[in-house]
Amino acid sequence: MSAKNTAYNTKVTHEDESHQIISSYFIGPQAENLPYFKENINIILEELELARKNYYPQDGNFIDEKTQQTPAFQVSMEKLKNTVRKASNILGKSSIPFWSPRYEAHMCTDLSMASMLGYFMTMLYNPNNVALEASPLSTVAEIEVGEQLCDLFGYNTDEDKADAPTARNLKFYPLSLQKAFQVDQSLNFLSDVFYVETCKGERKLFADLPTWDLLNLKPSDILDLPDRLYQEHGVSNDFLSDVMKNFTVQSTGKDVLEREFGLDSPGQYLLATTRHYSWPKGAAICGLGSDNVVGIPVDAEARLDIGELDKHLRRCVNDKIPVFAVVGIIGSTEEGAVDPLSDVLALRKQYQAEGLSFVIHADAAWGGYFASMLPKDYTPGDIMNLPTEMGEADGFVPDASLRAKTQEDLFAMRFADSITVDPHKAGYIPYPAGGLCYRDGRMRFLVTWTSPYLSRGSVTSIGIYGVEGSKPGASAVSTWLSNRTIGLDQKGYGSLLSEVTWTCSRLSAEWAALTDSSSPFVCVPFNMLPSELDPNTTEEKVEAEKRRIRRDIVNKTNAAIIAEDEKRPDDFKAMKLMRELGSDLNINAFALNFRYEDGCLNDDIEEANYLMQRVVETLSVDSPTDDPTKIPLYLTSTEFSDELYGECKANFVRRLGLEQSSQDLMVLRNVVMSPFPTDGNFTNELASIFYQVVETEVEVVRKRNTLAPDFHKFLIQGVEEIFLIHMPMFHVANHRQQLIVSASFDERSQAKYAALKKSNPTEPMLLVTKHKVMLKDVVEQSGGFHGQIMTKHSGIILQDVYVDLQGTVVSRPLNSRWRLDKYPETFMPFYLYGTPNEANIDHVIVRAPNTQLSAGRCKLDFYKEVDDAIWERPLVLLLEDVREAPMQPFPSNNEIGSKNGAIISHEGFRDGIPANAGVENGERNQSAKDGIKIGVPGLSFSVSSKGDGFRPRGNGQAKEPNGHSNGNGNGANGPKDHEEDESRQPHTAARIVNSGTRSGAARGSGFFFRPGATFKVGVWEDRERGDPSSSFASFELGDFVGRGRLTLGESVYVDSEGMNYDPFKKVEKVTEWRREFDKIGKELD
Repeated sequence: MSAKNTAYNTKVTHEDESHQIISSYFIGPQAENLPYFKENINIILEELELARKNYYPQDGNFIDEKTQQTPAFQVSMEKLKNTVRKASNILGKSSIPFWSPRYEAHMCTDLSMASMLGYFMTMLYNPNNVALEASPLSTVAEIEVGEQLCDLFGYNTDEDKADAPTARNLKFYPLSLQKAFQVDQSLNFLSDVFYVETCKGERKLFADLPTWDLLNLKPSDILDLPDRLYQEHGVSNDFLSDVMKNFTVQSTGKDVLEREFGLDSPGQYLLATTRHYSWPKGAAICGLGSDNVVGIPVDAEARLDIGELDKHLRRCVNDKIPVFAVVGIIGSTEEGAVDPLSDVLALRKQYQAEGLSFVIHADAAWGGYFASMLPKDYTPGDIMNLPTEMGEADGFVPDASLRAKTQEDLFAMRFADSITVDPHKAGYIPYPAGGLCYRDGRMRFLVTWTSPYLSRGSVTSIGIYGVEGSKPGASAVSTWLSNRTIGLDQKGYGSLLSEVTWTCSRLSAEWAALTDSSSPFVCVPFNMLPSELDPNTTEEKVEAEKRRIRRDIVNKTNAAIIAEDEKRPDDFKAMKLMRELGSDLNINAFALNFRYEDGCLNDDIEEANYLMQRVVETLSVDSPTDDPTKIPLYLTSTEFSDELYGECKANFVRRLGLEQSSQDLMVLRNVVMSPFPTDGNFTNELASIFYQVVETEVEVVRKRNTLAPDFHKFLIQGVEEIFLIHMPMFHVANHRQQLIVSASFDERSQAKYAALKKSNPTEPMLLVTKHKVMLKDVVEQSGGFHGQIMTKHSGIILQDVYVDLQGTVVSRPLNSRWRLDKYPETFMPFYLYGTPNEANIDHVIVRAPNTQLSAGRCKLDFYKEVDDAIWERPLVLLLEDVREAPMQPFPSNNEIGSKNGAIISHEGFRDGIPANAGVENGERNQSAKDGIKIGVPGLSFSVSSKGDGFRPRGNGQAKEPNGHSNGNGNGANGPKDHEEDESRQPHTAARIVNSGTRSGAARGSGFFFRPGATFKVGVWEDRERGDPSSSFASFELGDFVGRGRLTLGESVYVDSEGMNYDPFKKVEKVTEWRREFDKIGKELD
């Protein structure tokens, strides 16, 4: 049966010669080239046999035929064969199909045959490239790989024609060297004659240079210092190395040098906030501190914002902050964005004239190999023509070029001081293949313990350079063989990546034009369309461009696009438009939002994220029971946070039709690495699969967010006066409400309930609506409804209960926009209601996930007498000796010790707080004439002596306060006792109660919220609870009522799972991957 896609149809005669060559690089999506691979494997094994037999053949066989025929030998070999077959079978069934064009997720792909053969042939000899004597050939291969990559990036590899050297960061070397020029030190005799040039071009005595000038010598001048000492004053390398042992940062550590030279501000690495996580990780490991890897904001396309970099460098000049390096990311791993490296280089030149110098590093881990797409004679400004030659068959795959600015920045890498590149990414080479290239060869001595030779003579062993110990020579030979056979030029890797770039452009077109106004969802590409970048853009212009994309690109084959472009003027060519779609380097980022049935767009970021999460779960593998062969398309995702993406994220959120939120935005992404899926319009088939998946998931998300009648449960509190606490659920629209109402039952049910509660005081009782209802109707309808009382342990215990609603205590939605950014850090808030004899509390749910914490029939003893009339007012109670944020998220019910919601205390649990429990909090508050500002992380309060209250900010936008005063409880001579504190601010000096939350106690519960537990509390009126304009805020601390002690009653309800339960979530499968390996191990039993 022939495949739908003509790219898979071997009967088609392909006329595109470059694609024919590219097709020879890989085993192929359907193992089309496996016979050729096997042939080469056999050659390798034949050579292995010859190598072993030719080494002292006179030794004879150590394993003879007789031994091989013994039962023990045969059984052992049979076990090995069965295990290999089983392991291979499991790998084939469970491995992700990176080799297929349907895999569009991470930077994983089919490996080149050359790289696999190189790895396999070398692995059989297991050379270790840490030392030449253990790896003679593979060490040479590694050296040649370095030269291949340096040549690719435009670095000079001719030892006799060295460029003016530049170097990586050498900030501390001049400081160390100047110490050797001090009085009584070995180089003091040169202190009056050795001059250097500052980065501002001033000639000064090296020994007299101030610290700032030492820190900002040009990298090339720093590297020249040892050479100049030898050339000008005869100081030998051996002598200098011996002298510097006592002063270098490798010996003393940077802290000593910083202290001796009075460096108050640590040096910084500057790079885009989209940087790879390895940057802060590396800084932490090196002792520089991850905080000193400073993120520079990105623009709307996720590229380093050069204006923001300029501002930060200006601050560094003004505040005398050293800059170790500025990093330009050449292809971010999440968005494929290329930073404006040429602009960074220009900025350095400008700041060097002002006395600030730094190294420039190009992080080209992803983008390095794309430099092969540039012609050898390319110079910035060259016009790269669109492809026009084509074959007659549908097998034609054009070679697409990159954007002009991207080409300029790839070219600019030759002026960077150092470059990182990962051949295991865009080089189609096995892990672990990574490289670090220096523009100046002497830079390698900075990461070795050997003496830094003055010349750049031949390298005999490269294991001494870098931080690795042992490393596989197989990786070096793998990279060398792939680079040599494919070629690091425009006809080799350049042609391959050009076809892949074309594939990426076609998929960009699919995502851009996937939806219209009639679709149940919107698909918005991260990189804006040309029409969106127009200052005079309109929605009509954008939709018109999408229609053009569908007409001229999406619905056409490669050949048709080129043929039709020949008839179009240059400005109207489809190829020109394609070049402007998508990212800089072969990654498409895009996001989804859904429409409700009435056509209105969802505006809640949490729900858009939920949709995308379901889509990714459908199009990925996370369990051994998932069958990779049944997933028709693979995608992955990332997240955009306010911290890292700032205005870039805000812009994307706006384009999706979502309200701004501090929540992270989930973003889908596909990395394009296969050159095969574009012809026969296979990309359109992939997009159709994606559309169908999203369409299916939209129905689920709509249902989750559509208000519909349902059964509702209420926790019953109180006996004197009954209160019903609605059991909320974050994931169901009609249950996404924190609701507390006062109610009464019919006379028969009231009597039976009172009797049941008396005989079962600790067992939570729940009221369940008898029919499906809208929660809103329950709240707003005058009168009541019919229900039945149940317990989780016994089921229904009382039927036909008529509930008469008396009033609403609290009613507030729990949608993400009304929740706060952070959990309260200095207290735990509760709604307080009931009577003087029967206080009830329910935990204020400020964000998700959360836990139901409710207690009825509590005893509240105020330190000072309080008018009973307060119970008629809306009240908020703060546990002031409990910190909520450190405990969130709470553990499972099983770990808490909650059975059916009930909490049973430890035997012998003592009321009150042990004298030695907890810690003191001595934070101070500063009062002002007009009032006091209090900042509670996660909540922001403004307290005025003129009568204003505490106001936590809702709408999911609560910000970290600027001040550092977190509450009260402090007098002039130290912390006030809780009982003495009559201030209106939350008390923060109380001893913290102990909790066995995570102790796994076997008997009872060590959870802090348990029957009989006593807490120090403060009580306030909750302001404006009935005002619709403020009813969505969690609470507002109004007039202060008083402080006292709260003792929880016997009826305590704790549930950390119910409100977080997602009925729409796909069933999580057991992810015990070891079971698969157990199957292999059984073959050895």
